[in-house]
Amino acid sequence: VETRHGRWWRSTVKKPTVGLAAVVCGRHPVCRARLAPATLFAPWCKRRVMAEVDPRHARYPFLSGAREAVAVLSVAPTELARADAPAVERGAERVERALMAGRVDAESPDSWRPRDELLSYPVARVLVSLLDDDAAIRKYAVAEATTARERLAADAGAGGAGLRSVDDRTLSLADALQEFDVADAVRARDDGRFDVDVDVYLRLADPSAGDDWRLVNRALVDGQVPVERDELYDLLEERVRARVADGLPIPVGGEAGETLADALSPEVARLSTLLTDRAPKIKTGPVDRPAFPPCVEALQERARAGEDLPARSRFALVAFLVDLGMDEAEIASETGLDEAAVEFPVTVLADGSGSQYPMPSCETMDAQGDCVNTDEVCERVAHPLAYYREATD
Repeated sequence: VETRHGRWWRSTVKKPTVGLAAVVCGRHPVCRARLAPATLFAPWCKRRVMAEVDPRHARYPFLSGAREAVAVLSVAPTELARADAPAVERGAERVERALMAGRVDAESPDSWRPRDELLSYPVARVLVSLLDDDAAIRKYAVAEATTARERLAADAGAGGAGLRSVDDRTLSLADALQEFDVADAVRARDDGRFDVDVDVYLRLADPSAGDDWRLVNRALVDGQVPVERDELYDLLEERVRARVADGLPIPVGGEAGETLADALSPEVARLSTLLTDRAPKIKTGPVDRPAFPPCVEALQERARAGEDLPARSRFALVAFLVDLGMDEAEIASETGLDEAAVEFPVTVLADGSGSQYPMPSCETMDAQGDCVNTDEVCERVAHPLAYYREATD
């Protein structure tokens, strides 16, 4: 372990310690006698102990090697939560962006060290488990897989059309296939496609993804199924989703579980508002724009002016318009947002049975700084949709 003192010292431990790494400073006598959490400041030393984290593990925290790296760090989520470590904040952001934007990458990637990014994954898994909401777990797993697919496509593309990349900091397509034990069953073709052994194809393909994935609708040559590069990424994405979902929700029970839940309760309470801000879907018809609440008008003006709205603000705006019955193209035209920015919220919300995650309540809008230009109607209602209903009655 290399410390900020610029010297190398051997780690020592006299007896097993759950959740703490036996990392010592070596310079100060008092440090040599105590154990410090591997990712935190030791209060008696004020020097940060630095343990190297593979950037690939931070980028793809579901990898088996990433799990081993977390185990080596040996830092319990409870210790991170109690110390208000950056990994907890980033873990909460992972879950929030999964629910609000359908992805888990950081809004400000340069703000987080690889260590924080790596540890945020197990923290996020605990947080989404504590939400106790099956839909939230499903969306979280899908969001992790979606982000991983985009990163894999970017990393593999950087290495050319073949299976391997040339940058050790990225994850090659070959490594991704190896991770799921299918490397020997996938071969690159000269035409840019890939041949997948039929038994592996059947194991990877999700039959619920549509008729295009049914074997009866695919070419089958000498026991192999040709797939496009994007289709291969789709197959891997489904495997990532299944791996992330495996073991969720994490059982959080007993005295240790209660301690952990208590330590993470502020983050759980905030994330729970994304699930509890429910409002009945209003009867759709011609959109009455003059009846929009002031908060929606303000968000629209900011979006049309080209401002990059925060994810929660963008989601609130899109959710309101979905509840009015608008589709993806109409919302993009109404707000000036790129269709890619509204695709996930529309997919999540326009499910034909009422929104699962409609626009946040007035209380939440106020807390996130989007309740502006209030009028007398705002004083009487608790939800922007209630404002619209009253204005149109």
